[in-house]
Amino acid sequence: MENQLRYIAVEGPLGVGKTTLATRLSESLNAGLILENPAENPFLDDFYRQPEQMALPVQLHFLLSRRESLKDLAANINDNSCWVSDFFFQKDRLFAGLTLPPREFELYQSLSRELDFDLLVPDLVVYLQAPLDVLYDRIEKRAIPSEQAIASSYVARLQKAYTEMFHNYSDTPLLIINATDIDFAQNESDYERLLQQIQNVQAGRHYFNPTPEVA
Repeated sequence: MENQLRYIAVEGPLGVGKTTLATRLSESLNAGLILENPAENPFLDDFYRQPEQMALPVQLHFLLSRRESLKDLAANINDNSCWVSDFFFQKDRLFAGLTLPPREFELYQSLSRELDFDLLVPDLVVYLQAPLDVLYDRIEKRAIPSEQAIASSYVARLQKAYTEMFHNYSDTPLLIINATDIDFAQNESDYERLLQQIQNVQAGRHYFNPTPEVA
């Protein structure tokens, strides 16, 4: 039996396919779409080149822009609508914890607590995961110039932080997807299997570990 979902948040580390999946879901579900646009962050390119010096401004810009996006969502959502985003607000602290030194992280935490008290909670979080070699390959293939400067050690730390965060996550229904072998961008059969899983998720934690279909 399909579950009525008003708000689905898609999450996962860099290169795993969040935006691609969120976009396809919005089309299939006739849903509104909220996408992050990292290119709009004026500090991001400098952060990839000088992470220690630029971590705080880049993180604060993301924090405020995500807050603004979810305020807009809350103003437009209703019982007859569905929305999909390629982020959820709680992940912001994950990045801040990786990039900020202790005193700056404490400052960030104080501001974050003031901003997240009334935000809309997703009906479902979809977490995409993949091994490091797959993430590296996808980052290289999509060839976004700023991403090519990212150190592999940062991607590894990011993947580990995501794993730890979702290991302990229980605030909403959660669907964990092994995105290693599934091609939800080009393979319609893969995508339809994934869509069916998403539409049928109920309360609790669920796993989808698809294997390639044999012709």
